[in-house]
Amino acid sequence: MITGGSTGMGLATAKRFVQEGADHVLITGRRKDVLHGAVEEIGEKATGIPGDVASLNDLDHLYESVKGYGRQIDVAFANAGVAQVAQFGTIDEKFYDLHFDANVKSIFFTVQKALPLLNDSDFRSLATGRRADKNERRARKQRSTRAPGRSGRNRQSCGISRVGRSELHLWD
Repeated sequence: MITGGSTGMGLATAKRFVQEGADHVLITGRRKDVLHGAVEEIGEKATGIPGDVASLNDLDHLYESVKGYGRQIDVAFANAGVAQVAQFGTIDEKFYDLHFDANVKSIFFTVQKALPLLNDSDFRSLATGRRADKNERRARKQRSTRAPGRSGRNRQSCGISRVGRSELHLWD
């Protein structure tokens, strides 16, 4: 199950899972037309479930769909996110909420709702950290060179990465 699976890294991951032998991949996306195209590109082993991961109702619908298949999840990849750029002084509450809902809230609730459906409750089947680690390095470099306007997404991802690393020991 891959959130944000209709484009970019999510789509590439879904295609790779199928190439590596996954019998089925569920992907999500907000834009139905793009999601449909991704499902066609991946092939018959893919199902697209439209929805916005920042919406708890849409996440509930996603997991009800997963339950409808009568199986558990082998891998939950919380990949969906938003990365719009704005100068720090121009960011308003709407912009802030869009980013934090998509990049922090959605990951938290995607993981929380996936746990009961994971095979053997294997926390290591949840993927969010590598992307955050890459963004953390990029954020450090930007801060050192004083690049304006791009630190919000990186810091959000870093927060999720730090939470994930600090909580891993609870399930090991």
